Amino acid sequence: MIESHGSEYALPVVAVVGAGTIGASLTALFVAHGIEVRLFDKRADAQVLLEQLVLEALPDLDRLGIGHGVPRGNYRLWPTLQEACHGVTLVIEATAERLDAKQCLLAEIETVVSAEAVIASTTSSFLPSQLQVRMTSPARLLVAHPFNPPHLVPLVEIVGSSRTQGWAIDRVIEFFTSVGRKPVRLNRESVGHLANRLTAALYREAVSLVADGIATVQDVDDAVRYGPGLRWAVMGPHMIYHLAAGDGGYRQYLEHLGPTQEARWKDLRTPALTRELCDQLVAGVELAAKGASVGELRLQRDSTLVSVLRAINKAE
Repeated sequence: MIESHGSEYALPVVAVVGAGTIGASLTALFVAHGIEVRLFDKRADAQVLLEQLVLEALPDLDRLGIGHGVPRGNYRLWPTLQEACHGVTLVIEATAERLDAKQCLLAEIETVVSAEAVIASTTSSFLPSQLQVRMTSPARLLVAHPFNPPHLVPLVEIVGSSRTQGWAIDRVIEFFTSVGRKPVRLNRESVGHLANRLTAALYREAVSLVADGIATVQDVDDAVRYGPGLRWAVMGPHMIYHLAAGDGGYRQYLEHLGPTQEARWKDLRTPALTRELCDQLVAGVELAAKGASVGELRLQRDSTLVSVLRAINKAE
């Protein structure tokens, strides 16, 4: 037990299987909230990658005041899956997006955890029903998909299949809420879940605009960054359109400006990612990056996200 402000409480313990970008980012978030994290990753360079990503993330969490006044948890890699998962009530699977490998791994995880443990996959694309195929107790398996970088971006999509029990979903929602995330529960499973479907729709048009010669890669990105992207940090698309047509609100918008939306929808295209188009997109991104490495751009992104989150938190 640990003393905190005159009272005692037991720190929770979470197992994270997969110490890559997502697993390490979540580890930093949990540690900042005083949670002990037990990790497992077979890769030889897992320890080095884990340390690098966690040490990058913790200063951002400090700037946000996350975990302030709470004794920090600890984290370490364990040599076996069984040791990492021993005694935990929540296992987060954060391995590479390979369906067969995930199915095998999740089936193995359920053999080394207690019957009460919930297993949550961070998959960005696979359905829970696909992940449950080889499990003997699929009721406690669900998707808890965070948005990258998850130690900063609050969204976590919670998705169950028809075989997932409500108590498992409720427990995971409660857990992620306790560490300052914003869980969104889907009513039913969907390929790509929710947010990635939205971003895929925008990205399809972003690529199409370049492919059709309407705008450059940088101009497309700047249009999003300095236009709708600013509003999306404050409100979602439905609420934004609620404010778009005056005092009549969303109904007035749909009745009077809905046809203009339909006209744009009809004009949207689905480009083929040919080799030539991919080369054009990559060249455009490299030009916009101005020589900055991926690591440098990631640090710039995260530093700016901290500033945006602080502004949003202050407004709320």
